[in-house]
Amino acid sequence: MSHLSNPLATAEQLFKSANNPLPIELLDSIRFYTARLTQAAGILLCLPQDITAQANVLLFRYWLVDDVMRHEFSDLSAAVVYLTAKISASPRSLRSITNVYAYLLSESSALSGTPVPEPDPQSYYLSEGTYVTRRNKLLHIEGQILNALGFNTHVALPHPLAITYLQTMDVFISPRTGKAVAKRAIEYLNAALLSPQMLYLTHQPASLATAAIYLAARDKGVKLPDCEWWEVSDVREVVNKQEGISNGDGEKEDEEAEMSRMLDEKVVD
Repeated sequence: MSHLSNPLATAEQLFKSANNPLPIELLDSIRFYTARLTQAAGILLCLPQDITAQANVLLFRYWLVDDVMRHEFSDLSAAVVYLTAKISASPRSLRSITNVYAYLLSESSALSGTPVPEPDPQSYYLSEGTYVTRRNKLLHIEGQILNALGFNTHVALPHPLAITYLQTMDVFISPRTGKAVAKRAIEYLNAALLSPQMLYLTHQPASLATAAIYLAARDKGVKLPDCEWWEVSDVREVVNKQEGISNGDGEKEDEEAEMSRMLDEKVVD
């Protein structure tokens, strides 16, 4: 079942990430806007959503290991999109990727934050020399990402699990209602990819899928089984695996308690 699970962030990694000298608001903004840029690039490159989602997960994993400010955010986003697409069934050329990012970072892009003017091709034109420079930079960053991740690029997504769980609970007996719940659940899962809270690094796909189903069913007013249906998804097992961490005094604590203790120790120091 390892193909249905992901390596999760450790308490030490989360503590190191939270202990960055940059203000937490700035860190959250960098993570959100880089993830949004990655998502926009995936759309313009006509990549399947699962590849774009995997790219964002790898992006956040990399930031657990390396400094957020080590690489320019757009270069890092482009490199992780290239890497993720390359190892998939839908690879994209470096020229296509650099052209897309040149457009997304230009004033002609809807991401510029200003009213979109009449597109000006000159604002996102790449000369051959500029392309070669950016290509070499992206290849270098790709190597840095692989090295930081230990060449482990496996990403299990909760989206297929959410659909499977809904089918198991016969939510699709009513096609209209079933599609509405499934659509909302997928929307929640896609929104979680942009979350600065790094939900895909702290929760397994089964947990994310069941949470998305619960929220989607509540939004659409759909009644789910009265039994503890989430246990079928091994969600309780996931929770149990996060318990039993020693706090140094022979007692056990969950990861949230451990993080609180480590932050308290930092304040004392």
